[in-house]
Amino acid sequence: MFDTKILSGIEASHALYDSLHDRIHALKEKGITPGLAAILIGEDPASQIYVRNKTKRFDALGLKSELHRLEDSVSEQEVLDLIVKINADDSFHGILVQLPLPKHIDSDKVIHAIDPKKDVDGFHPENAGLLSIGRPRFVPCTPKGIMFMLKHFQVDLNGKHVVVVGRSNIVGRPVSVLSSLKSLGNATVTLCHSGTSDLKHFTQQADVVVAAMGSPEFLDASFIKEGACLVDVGINRIERDGKSVIVGDVNQSSVTGKASALTPVPKGVGPMTIAMLVENTILSAEFLLN
Repeated sequence: MFDTKILSGIEASHALYDSLHDRIHALKEKGITPGLAAILIGEDPASQIYVRNKTKRFDALGLKSELHRLEDSVSEQEVLDLIVKINADDSFHGILVQLPLPKHIDSDKVIHAIDPKKDVDGFHPENAGLLSIGRPRFVPCTPKGIMFMLKHFQVDLNGKHVVVVGRSNIVGRPVSVLSSLKSLGNATVTLCHSGTSDLKHFTQQADVVVAAMGSPEFLDASFIKEGACLVDVGINRIERDGKSVIVGDVNQSSVTGKASALTPVPKGVGPMTIAMLVENTILSAEFLLN
């Protein structure tokens, strides 16, 4: 029986923000205020909350942020034209396009249009390629946040077995690469997905499980070994006792006492995603300076 440690994203994100003040000050001394331009298309409530939380954090740190709200009916070309305009604006070091996009807009086209040096989400193929060869420029914010959290809470990946469940380009694939890089995790990594025939066979061997499937409370105690560390990336809205609640991909009550450590949902990985968007934007401004 373990006293399962809760790995708070609030605590870890504030540790990061504290470490950024000197970097922000150094940039401002040279007349540079790191700036983010965010593009929000449509009225999706969750997307509006995400973007608002991101821009609020920039404002709180004295950084520049500008939100471009576009109607659902906006044409793909209008979005691409706006990105070209922001690419050319030196006062913005990062561009965020909040996903998902309306069906009539090709998200790949939109991501490809962003200047790779302003792609603070790390989704552009150029940045994905640099990460894949172990020379990352911008790492996607959620995987980067996960790595920071594990380091902050002294979860050592060196020589450990990390099992990632979910193969998205936003979380699963990049966190697999980061965990395996000699300079970062140096772990042995198994990437599982919807085609994995016996998921438990792999997760029960894992020292660390990263759950990023988008399946509410799917992973319970039967999936893990004693003392495993669980990183829950899932954000799922479900009905419980007549109320709408947010849960992760891990059944947290089931694994408590068996897992050695666990990221909560909410207030786990989510705050780290925003923190790393800030850090990537500062990094972009530093690249410009150098």
